Amino acid sequence: MYANAQPEAAQLLAEILIVLALQPWIRATALPLLLGVPATNKKSDPINFREQQGGYALYDSSFKLVYVGQAGANDKRRLFDRLKDHRKDALADRWSLFSWFGTRWVKDDGDLAAVAIGAHTTVGAVLNHIEAILISTAEPPYNRQGGKFGNGVQKYLQHRDVEELGLPTNDMILSLYQQNGMNNGK
Repeated sequence: MYANAQPEAAQLLAEILIVLALQPWIRATALPLLLGVPATNKKSDPINFREQQGGYALYDSSFKLVYVGQAGANDKRRLFDRLKDHRKDALADRWSLFSWFGTRWVKDDGDLAAVAIGAHTTVGAVLNHIEAILISTAEPPYNRQGGKFGNGVQKYLQHRDVEELGLPTNDMILSLYQQNGMNNGK
């Protein structure tokens, strides 16, 4: 796609890449956000999961699992803090994607509930959740059925904060091409 690009298009692409490299670290708010929306209602107001407690998995760009950890079990290091730590430690260049499994539910007002308290349940229910987390994290090829999280579990998808981070990469490139009178190869 870029082999036939005109010199001005190549320069524009270089400028875009520089902006994208810097953009995630430019924050206007005092507390960066880790936003998500329910998978069943992507148009709803985003929830900030920055203070979530639970387990998380880090993956490389090819979705290979590279690390599994926990956040908020015995200290104040919650999900966002642990992810931030891993951007500076020995794992910094080894992951670009993550997933997490939290213990704090989302209240009706959109805030996270207080620190999760143990619930009375059965061993079978606990094992179903553990199995579901393992299957969701590792995606083993022979687990065709998937995990059994149960009815009380809500799946959330990442929400890009356009006001803080700007447009997604593809939208930004298209916008810059259009601003510069290029037809994006069409």
